[in-house]
Amino acid sequence: MINPSPTPARGPGRRALILGAAALGLTAGCARAAAAELTVYKTPWCGCCGGWVTHMRRAGFSPKVVEVEDLAPVRGKHGIPFTLSSCHTGVIAGYVVEGHVPPADVARLLRERPKALGLAVPGMPIGSPGMEQPGGATERFVTLLLLDRSGRTRPFATHG
Repeated sequence: MINPSPTPARGPGRRALILGAAALGLTAGCARAAAAELTVYKTPWCGCCGGWVTHMRRAGFSPKVVEVEDLAPVRGKHGIPFTLSSCHTGVIAGYVVEGHVPPADVARLLRERPKALGLAVPGMPIGSPGMEQPGGATERFVTLLLLDRSGRTRPFATHG
């Protein structure tokens, strides 16, 4: 049976419009963050560094990889103490990104632009971007905001 007085079609509701606008703003913010040039310094023999680079590409960044035999001079130039080091060092928009820092943390750094050297995830935490395990094991880790060359930090984000 045909309904003689169908309900008129409605456009998207207010909630849908608000959610759509928020998603558009988030997408635009990520696009601006990803537009900054990311240079990643890594050794030729490190596989997990390649995994991190893949995560960054999937998040919309365009990393340029530079292979070096020794990362100590790169870290020294950018003020990363040995105690905060990992297996690769990135440089983006005047900030340093040491280790397996999640792409969302890098995007937030670029969006908020804090007065700091950059971010670090010391060591190689299991389950961090590029350090995934076949069984899905993860460990809790903290992304640190590097405040200055003396090695002062504060937590920036917690994961796991």
